[in-house]
Amino acid sequence: MLHLRINRQPEWIDTGVGVRLHVAPLTSAVMLAVKSDLRGTEIDAGDIDRMHYELVRALARRTILDWEGVGDEGGNPVAVTPAGIDALLDLHRIFDAYDARVVSPYLLVQSEKNVSAPSPNGISAGAGPTIATPARASAPTARPA
Repeated sequence: MLHLRINRQPEWIDTGVGVRLHVAPLTSAVMLAVKSDLRGTEIDAGDIDRMHYELVRALARRTILDWEGVGDEGGNPVAVTPAGIDALLDLHRIFDAYDARVVSPYLLVQSEKNVSAPSPNGISAGAGPTIATPARASAPTARPA
């Protein structure tokens, strides 16, 4: 079953390390904008981890609206900026929290809607019901030219 998120308001997420992020919902429009942002980024097609890393960073730049618990070296609160978001996501626990609470649920919903019917034996996509009527007779063989 596809689970829709009806409330599409920004929400606060707790990263578990004293930082809270105010995050806009991840939507198809955001994903399309991020695809545009990533055009021209050179990543080896086989480097799945690097692709995921770049996707998460680009999504964070588009969806993190505000934060609490983020400051400079002197402990003064800092404003949200793309460079600040990148620096914040360089902290592994923050990256993991954002990925788990924002990106993974979106990708899960996308995977739910992009699947084929399961095969009864579990090895591949199943065939749908036959809906075409059988042919009445074979077509004649073509004559050589």
